[in-house]
Amino acid sequence: MTETTHTAPLPAHLRLAASPKAQPAAVVQGPNYRFTVLTSQLIRLEYSADGESEDRPSQVVLHRDLDVPDFRVFDKPEALEIITEHVHLVYDKRPFTPHGLSIKVLGNVSNYHSVWHYGEVGEKNLGGTARTLDGVDGACELEPGLMSRYGFAVLDDSETLVFDDAGWLDTRGEGRTDLYFFGYGRDYRKCLRDFYRISGFTPLVPRFTLGNWWSRYHRYTEDEYRGVIERFAAERIPLSVAVLDMDWHLTDIDPVHGSGWTGYTWNRELFPDPEGFARWLHDSGLALTLNVHPADGIAAHEEVYARTAEALGLDAEAGDAIAFDPTDPEFLRAYLEEVHHPLEEAGVDFWWLDWQSGPYSRIEGLDPLWVLNHIHFLDSARNGRLPLTFSRYAGPGSHRYPIGFSGDTIVTWESLAFQPYFTATASNIGYGWWSHDIGGHMWGYKDDDLATRWVQLGVFSPINRLHSSSMPFTGKEPWRFRPDAEAAMGEFLRLRHRLVPYLHTMNHRMASGGQPIVEPMYYEYPEVDEAYEVPNQYLFGSELMVAPIVAPRERASNRASVDAWLPPGQWIDFFTGVRYRGGRRARLFRTLDSIPVLAKAGAIVPLVHGKSLGNGVAEPEQLELRVFGGASGAFTLIEDDGGASAGERGHQVRTPIEFDWGAGELRVRPCEGAADGVPTVRSYDVAFVGVEEPSAVRVLSGDREVSASVSYDEAAGTLQVRVDGVAAHVGFTIAVDGSLALAPNSTVDAVERLLEDVHAKFTVKGDIFARIASGESPAAVVAALAGMNLDADLFGALVELILADAG
Repeated sequence: MTETTHTAPLPAHLRLAASPKAQPAAVVQGPNYRFTVLTSQLIRLEYSADGESEDRPSQVVLHRDLDVPDFRVFDKPEALEIITEHVHLVYDKRPFTPHGLSIKVLGNVSNYHSVWHYGEVGEKNLGGTARTLDGVDGACELEPGLMSRYGFAVLDDSETLVFDDAGWLDTRGEGRTDLYFFGYGRDYRKCLRDFYRISGFTPLVPRFTLGNWWSRYHRYTEDEYRGVIERFAAERIPLSVAVLDMDWHLTDIDPVHGSGWTGYTWNRELFPDPEGFARWLHDSGLALTLNVHPADGIAAHEEVYARTAEALGLDAEAGDAIAFDPTDPEFLRAYLEEVHHPLEEAGVDFWWLDWQSGPYSRIEGLDPLWVLNHIHFLDSARNGRLPLTFSRYAGPGSHRYPIGFSGDTIVTWESLAFQPYFTATASNIGYGWWSHDIGGHMWGYKDDDLATRWVQLGVFSPINRLHSSSMPFTGKEPWRFRPDAEAAMGEFLRLRHRLVPYLHTMNHRMASGGQPIVEPMYYEYPEVDEAYEVPNQYLFGSELMVAPIVAPRERASNRASVDAWLPPGQWIDFFTGVRYRGGRRARLFRTLDSIPVLAKAGAIVPLVHGKSLGNGVAEPEQLELRVFGGASGAFTLIEDDGGASAGERGHQVRTPIEFDWGAGELRVRPCEGAADGVPTVRSYDVAFVGVEEPSAVRVLSGDREVSASVSYDEAAGTLQVRVDGVAAHVGFTIAVDGSLALAPNSTVDAVERLLEDVHAKFTVKGDIFARIASGESPAAVVAALAGMNLDADLFGALVELILADAG
């Protein structure tokens, strides 16, 4: 075994909590093998020629001390069998081979395909993610995930390092096999939760990460950067994170010190007062992150060089560069304490770790990227803060160190078309917090529609970070684009900040329950083939479903389209209120100002009121609740005090919200808990979407009826109720007389708006409108239109509207 050397244990805050030793009752062991039944569907498989087993935590697996499930063992001289409720293992007690070790997933999964033999990668794996999209124009190959349509997957942990008693990394004995068999059938969410149980859950990310990030690789001066932030404010486009790419530090340096790619010293020609600039950003409601490429170490021209050399016992007078060595805990201690902590004390909130220098280090198997993610994330939790870092994916287990930077993408439609699938599928390896270069980073071409569609995807992504390269024409400021594109970008960026209450609740759901904010459709509908056939469509939290537009619009209809699958039930467009009958495939068309975001019937989506928008993401005093008709629903809004303990229930405020469709009532229950920074009195605007106007509406708070402003928008089928001065510990109830009823779609009006846009002969448009306004059945109207030899996209857009809610 190769041993690492270090002079002192790591500080306590740089050690992960772990419970790596399994219960003895979970272990079935022989001379060279050991099987650990972690759950009825998750088994650890070990084989070693020297007969030694590994009980230390690894880079991926931290916890094996789980409750022991029921299982049976049949131990014969020539074979061993382990049977749980869900899997059946058969083993010949020899070195692992395909014919000597197999596991069958029990239940109705895929007949003979549900048997795994040692060494098989496994067919029908649903994919995981990739380290980076650097330079990728379109699709790239993904690493395997934990889910398969055949019901099993294997995670190979044989080559990862393990943590020693001092909290640092050590290599394993040679020739050892260490596998984790996941036999979850198609219960993908349970598979993911149990992966988190052994590897550690995804931590809560700070609320400010959920707003809009401004980022650009550009040689900004302080005045220029301030000007951009002020222009966003003037445009009423809120921001929550300011990113400075590498030009914040000295880059034009004496070649004797290197290229300037690595740097830790502010360029005071560009930023003469870094501390004052950071204060200004904070006062403006923005967090600050700086880009750092640490591979070249710490050169003698850096302001921190002398004190870092002294901390390491080196001769600063010699002027030799301090090599970046992620295998040396003493170097890492100085790297954090002498280099990064002073910059953090001066206003840097977290780091963008831009490691592009490969997976190699002095310890075989130790990837510097993994070390950077690990130590920076843990170190960032100092002083009572929620930990945070921003870096590339470094393999399974990287979900413990959010947020991910997916790399420098190419500005093309092909790149955009891959990103929804890439984002959703990453959940299959537990990686739920991807941040993409929204709008694309480099190369490619200028296309206003492309930029707009990318922003729309970003708004309905885990993290929305606008970014571009240093070329003069690639900036993603909305005012750089055509007026219709600028308007659409602005509205969506404002919507992103309005969504923060919903997003932060999903953030808590991820941290405590193991459900990523973006999930592939098959998580909810694992037995439905169509759920696997729409790779770019995904669930966005508990209430919404998104099918992004990733292709140009057609001139004839002035719309772009996406092929979607509508699951059974009723679905209501988040933007237009159009209601769709589910249980079918549909082609959905949208103008540049919208994408298909559908709410399930009964969905409740909390939003910041539009009048409360500004930089930052403070808990709002005015909330909007958008409630979608057609079924009952419930939602618990979760807010917190923003500190390191925000993931604990005692530091949260939970507000249960219940919608009883049959009774026609919405109940906002009294809040549970108390936390600093969460308003105790609020105003609510409640929008009931897709409903007919009721005869009367009453609002109760506590045991008394209170006044409210009530209106009805017939064109949108939306009942609006405003309630002011609601005490959080009391809550309120909105009740209609009788019951609520679904409003029919305004199909004729919608078709008229479509035809206004269409490039076609006026006579043809007139004939279409007359047919649709005739009152004939939807089927008869579609049949008539099919005989008119219409443009295919126009016909498709008409069919979408005519059949949206047709029975």
